[in-house]
Amino acid sequence: MIKKFIDKLFSKSTPAAPKTTPLGKRVEVPAEVHGINPDLLDERAVKVVKTLTDAGFEAYIVGGAVRDLLLGMRPKDFDVATNATPEQVKGLFRRAFIIGRRFRIVHVVYGRGREHEVIEVSTFRALPTESEAVGGNEKTAKSELEGKSHAVDASGRVLRDNVWGPQIEDAARRDFTVNAMYYDPVRRLVVDYHGGLADAKAKVLRMIGDPGTRYREDPVRIIRAVRFAAKLGFELEPKTLAPVKASSALLANVPASRLFDEMIKLLQTGHSLASIAQLKKLGLARGVFAVLDAMLTETGDLHEGVRGNFVRMAFEDTDRRVQEGRGVSPSFMLACMLWYEVLDRWTKIRDGGEPAVPALAQAIDAVFDARIGDISGRGKLAADMREIWMMQTRFERRTGSGVFTLIEQPRYRAGFDFLRLRADVGEIDPALADWWEDFALGSDDDRQALLADARASQQKQPRVVRAPRPDAPPAGEEADEASAAADAPAKKRRRRRRKPAAGGEGAAPAAPSAE
Repeated sequence: MIKKFIDKLFSKSTPAAPKTTPLGKRVEVPAEVHGINPDLLDERAVKVVKTLTDAGFEAYIVGGAVRDLLLGMRPKDFDVATNATPEQVKGLFRRAFIIGRRFRIVHVVYGRGREHEVIEVSTFRALPTESEAVGGNEKTAKSELEGKSHAVDASGRVLRDNVWGPQIEDAARRDFTVNAMYYDPVRRLVVDYHGGLADAKAKVLRMIGDPGTRYREDPVRIIRAVRFAAKLGFELEPKTLAPVKASSALLANVPASRLFDEMIKLLQTGHSLASIAQLKKLGLARGVFAVLDAMLTETGDLHEGVRGNFVRMAFEDTDRRVQEGRGVSPSFMLACMLWYEVLDRWTKIRDGGEPAVPALAQAIDAVFDARIGDISGRGKLAADMREIWMMQTRFERRTGSGVFTLIEQPRYRAGFDFLRLRADVGEIDPALADWWEDFALGSDDDRQALLADARASQQKQPRVVRAPRPDAPPAGEEADEASAAADAPAKKRRRRRRKPAAGGEGAAPAAPSAE
């Protein structure tokens, strides 16, 4: 009894979801009612389901894929849910990997290289009877979380959730009713516990259980609600909507890397502008994502004029590529979102006397630290964004051999698309983008003609007359000094020694490129 009192006093365990989360009732919906087109299915996802069922397990296509199939859309990703444990799933496939700590799932991989496909397989999760509360979060409480199946932090956010159970409880653990349906591709049955089919037809997002509690369990559900509403054109059911604004403060407890990933998903659904509008509608446009704070006004809108048009055109292009089934680059999209903050900082640093290229590098570092921070994967993302931005200074130089090396750069196309976008909104002279497009696509003769034109145009530009140095002698003294210098014997020029060839341990480092 004393131990129970101490545990309660120090919040070592807290009641969990069963009291507030309804189990629902299993309803099997036949093909003639749900109308899912089998041609929209992914054959590899079906193969995973069949492999599991042939081994004696239950297995279904689950979640957003079922929702999209019911809406007549081809899902981008297919997930599978089963009563097999992660270890049992892994043992059935040649290339399968158990990942994750918070939720342990299995990635079944088909194909290799850029054509590979991952089918995510999760085990049915139970409604835990109680959750162990730990002090801290994923990083600061690693030792406390070791070996725990279900644990929450002080705010009730789930840090571990690896308690397996029956399908009916797994459905209750999912967020929205439209994401809690299961599809058996062999029998062509949809299994629905919470009226998801009716909500999908009515285009309503309804939280399973008490919305406030579910947002505390995982605040990212707020962002998911925004994403689904924008992507699908759904409305949040009133009870689901009511606690959103008040619960948004909980997003501060979410790891920065996870929140950053959710923002990328939000803006790469093919409905980025609609997502921004939804964020504003729910009062979440400012203060949630630092990147959006740099891009939007205080009221959560895009800026007027060139700055706003630049971002709008970038989003429209991203949406168009997604809807056409073409790849999109998060580094390009982020480079567009942060460009004007980089540009503002760059201008101020140059005005302080710093040369253009070092000034741009300093501006980029400052923006990364302020808006992106130390997140997982920042290195590759930052390198791509930096290359796109730094390339803009190189586009201004259209003479010498540098033009040939620039168009051979792996990221040249992204850098040029960025340049073209700047030209299209009127930030720079369109003639510059036209010149580079003609140069990249032209023949050798065309390129030589373009280079000759560029040299001629530079020669026509008036030379800049620099102000005399503060320590320069008066004009009369300059003449006297010049005369004395002419009468003095010529100094012997020292011959520079040739530096040793590169590659040896004592070789001198190469001089930095002027580019």
